[in-house]
Amino acid sequence: MKHSINLFFAAFFIISLSSCGRELRPFTTNILREGNWSDSELSKIQFYLSDDIVIRRKLTEGSNEISSGGSIKIVKGEKVEEVRVKAGTPGVFLFRANDNHFAIGFDATNDKRYLMFGANPKRQGSYVLLASEWKDRYGKVRYDDRFFFTDEQSAIASLLVDFRKIRHTEVSSRTERGRKVQ
Repeated sequence: MKHSINLFFAAFFIISLSSCGRELRPFTTNILREGNWSDSELSKIQFYLSDDIVIRRKLTEGSNEISSGGSIKIVKGEKVEEVRVKAGTPGVFLFRANDNHFAIGFDATNDKRYLMFGANPKRQGSYVLLASEWKDRYGKVRYDDRFFFTDEQSAIASLLVDFRKIRHTEVSSRTERGRKVQ
């Protein structure tokens, strides 16, 4: 009898933990349209990265301009600065470049270190990594006021949101009409 009670409590505990977990889903144009959020409201939503993003830039000889988030590596005999953002990394909305292009910051200290994401109709409106140009699944992106190049795998990276939290987010808003002296 005691064994079955312990088993019951263990099962209950495991189910309780699993129900508290995140339910990450792609952030899409449908979610954005349904939420109808302002920029200040978007900045309160926690975004996550679906896949690793690796960006690199070639360093010129004698260059000492390394961003503090990057590391120096030798790739194919060249000195490069590399920045990695791992899958699952949380990010925040910084600004909207246009209706469907968002700057998302993953660096905790520098708002110039952001990546652009935009809606891709070929992926059901999911917000995917944007680049100023793509060639053979390699992209040219601006990060920390410098141009970097993505690796091939970064082309599939998209934004995720915790669907449980986003469904329960309510925003109460009102506009004051002002007050006149009497």
